[in-house]
Amino acid sequence: MRSLTQIRGVSDSFPAVEALRELADDVRLILGPQTKIGYAADWSEYFGYHTGSDVYFHLDPLWANENIDFVGIDNYMPVSDWRDGEAHLDASWGSIYNGEYLRSNITGGEGFDWYYDSLEGAQAQRRIPITDGAYEEPWVFRYKDVKSWWSNLHFDRPGGLRSTNPTDWIPGSKPIRFTEYGCPAIDKGTNEPNKFVDVKSSESAIPKFSNGRRDDLIQMQYLLAMSEFWSDTANNPVSTSYVGQMIDLDHSFVWAWDARPFPEFPSDSDVWSDGDNYSRGHWLNGRATNQPLGAVVKEICSQSGVDEVSTSTLFGLVRGYVQSDITTARSSLQPLMMTYGFDVVERDGRLLFRNRDGKGAVGIEADELAVVDDLDGAFETTRAPEAETSGQVRLSFVDAQSSYEIRSAEARFPDEEARGVSQTDVSIALTRSEGRATVERWLSEARIARDGARFSLPKSRLEVGAGDVVEYEGRRYRVDRVEQAEAQILDAVRIEPGAYLSSETAAETFTATSYLPPVPVLSVFMDLPLLTGEEVPHAPHIAVAASPWPGSVAVWSSSEDSGYELNKLVAVPSIVGVTESPLSAARPGVWDRGGPLRVKLTEGALSSSTMVSVLNGANAMAIGDGSSGRWEIIQFVNAEVVAPDTYELSLRLRGQQGTDGIMPPVWPLGSTVVLLDSSLTQIDLSPNARGLARYYRVGPSSVGYDDPNVTLFVEAFDGIGLRPFPVSHIRAIPAENGDIILNWKRRTRIDGDNWQALEVPLGEEFEGYVVRVVQGSIVLSEYSSALQSLTYTSSLRAQDGVSGGFSIEIAQVSARFGPGPFRRIDIAA
Repeated sequence: MRSLTQIRGVSDSFPAVEALRELADDVRLILGPQTKIGYAADWSEYFGYHTGSDVYFHLDPLWANENIDFVGIDNYMPVSDWRDGEAHLDASWGSIYNGEYLRSNITGGEGFDWYYDSLEGAQAQRRIPITDGAYEEPWVFRYKDVKSWWSNLHFDRPGGLRSTNPTDWIPGSKPIRFTEYGCPAIDKGTNEPNKFVDVKSSESAIPKFSNGRRDDLIQMQYLLAMSEFWSDTANNPVSTSYVGQMIDLDHSFVWAWDARPFPEFPSDSDVWSDGDNYSRGHWLNGRATNQPLGAVVKEICSQSGVDEVSTSTLFGLVRGYVQSDITTARSSLQPLMMTYGFDVVERDGRLLFRNRDGKGAVGIEADELAVVDDLDGAFETTRAPEAETSGQVRLSFVDAQSSYEIRSAEARFPDEEARGVSQTDVSIALTRSEGRATVERWLSEARIARDGARFSLPKSRLEVGAGDVVEYEGRRYRVDRVEQAEAQILDAVRIEPGAYLSSETAAETFTATSYLPPVPVLSVFMDLPLLTGEEVPHAPHIAVAASPWPGSVAVWSSSEDSGYELNKLVAVPSIVGVTESPLSAARPGVWDRGGPLRVKLTEGALSSSTMVSVLNGANAMAIGDGSSGRWEIIQFVNAEVVAPDTYELSLRLRGQQGTDGIMPPVWPLGSTVVLLDSSLTQIDLSPNARGLARYYRVGPSSVGYDDPNVTLFVEAFDGIGLRPFPVSHIRAIPAENGDIILNWKRRTRIDGDNWQALEVPLGEEFEGYVVRVVQGSIVLSEYSSALQSLTYTSSLRAQDGVSGGFSIEIAQVSARFGPGPFRRIDIAA
């Protein structure tokens, strides 16, 4: 469409323009007067058509049409003419990121003050002034002179002769909207903001004199310069024909905001094939929240009461910075200074922040050096030992192009043999290439800065101060310290401008965590015995499984079904399943070689282990009826896959950790199993809350506890970790006088696997046992004993009314838990 408007018809007409006028009239009839209608002209065509000596304001019939409400311009005019090095014509501005430099080129520089007549002229920076000798209207040829175009009458010049009558354009009659404006995030993008990189497009190109590397900072500086410039009424006058300014910024639009979410775009190349274009493209996604480094530094200083600061020569882009502690401004600035490479110096009562770039060196000659006692007019140089310089550095940072994971970048010299690494952690969001560039700069600076210098300058050279770069005999040094005496004594370190240039990097890597909708999770509360001895004895465990895993699961708790507080976050899923075959009781303490136990898992995998590893605690699993307090601990050697997520477990150890006392005759099909590994999480429970029913809600941590995907539980826990083990080796020895002598062996729940001790630790506050006399299902009597024996006399039997056969049940007693599981022995009549 843009090229069509410049096609000429008979009598110097422009048929496409006339067609656009007719289209505007038709659209008005359809949409009515309330709709704003315009045409988005390219920045190279909006102001006119120039060929040979002809000058036509060919779009004026369209701009003046009563159904056109605004002049639209896709504004990609260059706002810089920057080159590498320090010898080009704009180098005096110091940096392409200089906002004042960019603003000066919005209505200045190429396309306003001068132009290049050829590629060779551009290479040589042979700038030809834009003039109009015939009619003194140079703005006619200045595509950047929007103000003059908008505020003046327009006269065509067929054959170079100015027409007597102006075109239909009425000066200042309609607002201008930048229907598009923007800049690619690429080196020197402001030289040609209209260029873009797309390997699949024939129009793919990089801006003039660009090295093609990604540069988000130049995009941000461009947008700031455009906003600041056109927000100034001196540059954007108010119209006398309508209410508003010349440039309608409220309806000007930056290219491009993408509806696709970041970082899913550009990371998901299987869905979107243009993701590779993002890094150096015009996209604002993932960039719109970036802040200028200077603004961040000013804010930190201001919060500390320091307002006399200058950041006009500080350039950088901050994607994110976490200040977790209340600290001083100096401590807050230190990570930024290290990461972005800038210094702060005092000048005329103000703090001056500026980048380290090695440029702008002040020349010093030998005859300018001052004579002081210890220098005698010399320029002394020293070199630090190589052992004092780290040859390998590592930086940990927050990855800005993912879900904010912690990443590391590392650099080392090829000849580095030392094994030591200098490690630095910063809470700053960076891209991976920025992290790599930072460590490479640190490494280069450290090796170059081994060379130091000490020299003196007379008072006439007081302009040279700390932070300045000086050049002596072809080498550059940065002044780090100044001592004022009868002359200035300066200490400096050697620098090289090349150390501050980023190396060639591979394509940017983006990592996005796939969206997982919140779903209910499978939660199993478990009141378990001590497994390692390191647990809180009275606190229960929770095992959580889910597919897909939501990242983390929250456990909220309360004494009632309101006022919940976060109790624990579960970071990793547990391996949970159900049995598909029954498991009969077996003798503890020996290998259970019975038939295999088949289990089906929700997620995860099981593996076999050796018998020695199992004896040392491997492959522990809890099997239970689904309640929180009834679990047998088993272990297994063999785990054989027999179907998807299904295993047969054989060669088992049963009733581990004292759970033989609650082992039923058979665990039925459908029993719950949980692998006891590090994924198991203990929840917080006050000791005085044992045995009390409490409310728990369990669900994805990304939602609130009142979300429909959060499950409610009401549980009471006895604190099985405090429960004594059942006694063993019960003997009932009948005496000649009719008494029955009972004895048994105690067990311990604490440190009972130490085979070197003569006796296992007691594990309780006192030694005590409960002995019950049971006949049928009736408890006839109950006795206490502090010893591992008791004589049940014939008189006691008569007193208890025992007749015929009966049973004796014995349990060890805990002061905090009470009696543990009872062990039974039957006594015949």
